[in-house]
Amino acid sequence: MDVSGGSGQPRSGNDESAEPRAHPTDPAADPTGPAERGPGETSGETPAAPDEPGRATAPTGKPAPDTDAEGDPDARSKPPSDGRPTPAPSGTSEPSGSPAPSGTPASPGTSAPPGPQEPAEPREPAAAPRHAAHHAGTGTPRHRTDTPRHRTEAHTDGTGGPGRPPQRRPEPGGGLLMGRPFGVPVYVAPSWFLVAILITWVFGGQLDRVLPELGAARYLVSLFFAIAFYASVLVHELAHTVAALRFKLPVRRIQLQFFGGVSEIEKEAETPGREFVLAFVGPLLSLVLSGVFYAALLPVEPDSVPGVLLAGLMVSNLIVAAFNLLPGLPLDGGRMLRAVVWKLTGKPMSGTIAAAWVGRALAIAVLIGLPLLTQSLGSDAADDVGMDTVMDALLAAILAAIIWTGAGNSLRMARLREHLPELRARALTRRAVPVQADTPLSEALRRANASGARALVVVDADGTPASLVREAAIVGVPEHRRPWVPVSTLAQDLTDGMRVSAELSGEELLDALRANPATEYLVVEETGEIYGVLSAADVERAFVKAMARPS
Repeated sequence: MDVSGGSGQPRSGNDESAEPRAHPTDPAADPTGPAERGPGETSGETPAAPDEPGRATAPTGKPAPDTDAEGDPDARSKPPSDGRPTPAPSGTSEPSGSPAPSGTPASPGTSAPPGPQEPAEPREPAAAPRHAAHHAGTGTPRHRTDTPRHRTEAHTDGTGGPGRPPQRRPEPGGGLLMGRPFGVPVYVAPSWFLVAILITWVFGGQLDRVLPELGAARYLVSLFFAIAFYASVLVHELAHTVAALRFKLPVRRIQLQFFGGVSEIEKEAETPGREFVLAFVGPLLSLVLSGVFYAALLPVEPDSVPGVLLAGLMVSNLIVAAFNLLPGLPLDGGRMLRAVVWKLTGKPMSGTIAAAWVGRALAIAVLIGLPLLTQSLGSDAADDVGMDTVMDALLAAILAAIIWTGAGNSLRMARLREHLPELRARALTRRAVPVQADTPLSEALRRANASGARALVVVDADGTPASLVREAAIVGVPEHRRPWVPVSTLAQDLTDGMRVSAELSGEELLDALRANPATEYLVVEETGEIYGVLSAADVERAFVKAMARPS
């Protein structure tokens, strides 16, 4: 059940086939394109290339003659004018051996189109990419009949206008919710508790040498230090968040995790200048915090508990700022480098490539250089050197892996963002035929095949869309039972989130589908008129195809 858009119209239950007519805003279809298939059909043909226009055919597979839109009020609309091909039906496969039986019993003079095969279960569409700032802890139809033309309109009761998904978004999750500063949820990941224990143990050992009189109480002081340190990391992330909100960029969440924090900014900055500021404010706040702790340390006795805590927080914030200023993605310094190259070349992708490869070189430098540096500054005791060397090598390997992986992810996300505009709801939508709830499945499939449509929308007595007939459910009904099965038993009730605008594309389209997971969606025009049905499997297929093309 797959077409490139169009508004299907209800028909009487006779045996007359309908001729397709042009959409009010679309030119006539090119008769050289590939034939469309009806709902539940399969084909061994390979879909046309993206630059080939699609066309509708009669049930016999022969091209339908061109007709005038004004002269045929019962005709269906043709695919949109963007020249996109009709995507392959959701989860269908090429038949092996003889074709499957027809969706309806063949009538005299009419050839029976091939029937369905069991499609693969459509998966949830891929999530849109998010621009995440990583920071190491140590361093996302009322049916109305007009004369002489028929229009089917969709009415939504939710906010946002026709075809708009509901504005409320699901909670992102990601750990223990700690609060919502500036309206952005802050989560503490389970891995934070592991690093808190590690910091408490390591810092407690240092306190034992500096303040041996504390005894076991040193671990309470160390735990306080771990909490205070991650509070500083939270301030670092809040700086990114405030800057993003100032630039009208949505922030999905802040998450504190093993090696620091992540601010998930769901869109990129529009200019290189804003990108630079957005990246720089985090290390800047860490430097400011380091200065504040240094000023507070001056009047305090260095060998006291407050003195040790303030000194530790000063040094740790200084390390966080310095580490994040390193010029390689995914660190803040890498994003600053990306902004500079973007400004010089005028190409965001060039900046991403440069900063990502510098990030990979940085990962190798951390893997080799960090253990050598710490060993040269470490203790002379043989036991301490052996233990410290193992710990330093492990830490360097983890940091290098994080930087290397983050740089690679940045490259993939840049490619994804480059191809996202190719995903357009209007181009991926299947033409739909409205049917009454008590219409037999065989009759509904006959109407769809006659009009070249590949989706069924169940409407009420007033023509308002009530549900969508699921393609997987159609395939599960044997051919001999289809005349006795009403389409309403195979349909999924429509919710506001299952109505999407035909104008959605790219990241907005993926966001709408991700916020309301379903297998099919009703696509409507801004005026409320039904445009067709969008399959999540078609979106996923187009997404994978776009990502496979070179940049």
